[in-house]
Amino acid sequence: MADMVNVTIDGNEVSVPKGTTILEAAKRVGTEVPHYCYHPGMSSPAMCRLCLVEVEGAPKPMPGCVTTVMDGQVVHTQSDQALKNRRGVLEFYLVNHPLDCPICDMSGECNLQDYVHAEGREQGRGVEPKRVFGRDDFGGDVLFYGDRCVMCTRCVRFMSEVEQDHRLTVVERGNRSVIDTFFEEGLEGTHWHGNIVDICPVGALVSKDFLHKARAWDLAHTPSICDCSQGCNISLHTRDNLVQRIKPRENLDVNAWWISDLCRMDYEWMNRGDRIEAPLHRSDGGSKVLGWKDALQSILKAAERSEGQVKAVASARASNEDLAAFKRLVKGLGGGEIVYRSPRIEKDIPLKGFPQLAVRRDRAPNTTGANVMGMTRVGDDSATGGLEDIAGHDGIVLVLGDALEDQPASFGANAKLYVYVGQHESPATETAHFVLPATTKAESEGTFTNYEGRVQRFWRALDPPGMARPPWLVLGTLAAELGCGEAVRSAADSFVAMGVDAFAGITYEDIGDRGTVINEVVHMTGA
Repeated sequence: MADMVNVTIDGNEVSVPKGTTILEAAKRVGTEVPHYCYHPGMSSPAMCRLCLVEVEGAPKPMPGCVTTVMDGQVVHTQSDQALKNRRGVLEFYLVNHPLDCPICDMSGECNLQDYVHAEGREQGRGVEPKRVFGRDDFGGDVLFYGDRCVMCTRCVRFMSEVEQDHRLTVVERGNRSVIDTFFEEGLEGTHWHGNIVDICPVGALVSKDFLHKARAWDLAHTPSICDCSQGCNISLHTRDNLVQRIKPRENLDVNAWWISDLCRMDYEWMNRGDRIEAPLHRSDGGSKVLGWKDALQSILKAAERSEGQVKAVASARASNEDLAAFKRLVKGLGGGEIVYRSPRIEKDIPLKGFPQLAVRRDRAPNTTGANVMGMTRVGDDSATGGLEDIAGHDGIVLVLGDALEDQPASFGANAKLYVYVGQHESPATETAHFVLPATTKAESEGTFTNYEGRVQRFWRALDPPGMARPPWLVLGTLAAELGCGEAVRSAADSFVAMGVDAFAGITYEDIGDRGTVINEVVHMTGA
């Protein structure tokens, strides 16, 4: 157990591990000491001077981000001296900071706005013209507004310490200091540069993709999981029933404070408008829209008349609950092999300063879940091919989530029963006897299992289109009617009812918002 020290902060006594900084100790008593340059994932240069606090016995104000607490220490973060220090520092920041708030993408979530509103001067005293730098394109997804920069150097330290690709630096001196790129290509070609927009405390670094797209106060934030086998914790920022952007969500066991640029930009598929919105029954007489009750009853009747082996295609983008319900349905129809396809890149791309985080080779969020449930990966690394035996199968064909975009229009044409459950149609699904609309991860609740066997939850952020329903609900109902499991009404109950040994005894409460590891040894992706 770590050595503990007792410290008094603003009259509140607290015990913290030896070596804890004043700034972090203050959080234990509910006090957020204003700061710019400090970030828990990087070194602390103590250069912004905003976190100066009064320490009894010290000859001068001390920077809270680097000063470690001592036993018996008494700290004042709200004393007259501490407030005067911060007010003076904030005034210096505003000397050259433009009044861009009405047009700045950071407005509404800007630390400078919050600090000045809480502790700054009511009126500025500056009369000299403000320094002007203008806008610079740093490459990649990043624009730099030099006029707004407070020179915290978080972006420079992230690129040098965390990504360990020295693309940014500080040039010039004094009030002419500015962030700049070393090379003509700037941030282009790096894999993690979007994080510097996240950690910029003001609107100096902004995303080209999000530029003037929405106001911070108009966005709803929903916890979710990214779409690669790393399982990064993310937050979906939504407005008008559309995902507007993706931001990282802190989880020190998985991705800390960071996400890859590939993950950050992988959201437009959740906003596609060409969705399946109602159950369809196709026959020689054409297509007919059905209600859910009629659709499920028709599938069960068709299954009774159909003979032959079951062959099934799943998706590694489906949740654990969806895959387990799919497996039960296959079992209820007589059993058969379930395969899935998933895209892969050449190799993992680790974040050098936090190597447990990487752009994983496997680019699907639930390949581990599919593997644990006995499903087999087929096809190539572009998630195509591998379905030749299924395309011409003359028994029962079931497809979950795979749009089959690479498959011929004759896929499943020989099947006695062909059921497709998904979000989008393609030529290969036009021969399906039944087409059932399914929700995406953004429209439902569920879990994924990442590359190391950590089960993590995602929550519903969007309203589903039309009559789309979670696959676990639809498939679970069909399986229950065939005598395989019981019908459930919630994702939490569906998880408990999965019937997979690796997940036995785990509940949504156990998983929480940080995840928990399954009861089985997991082989690393690509090993």
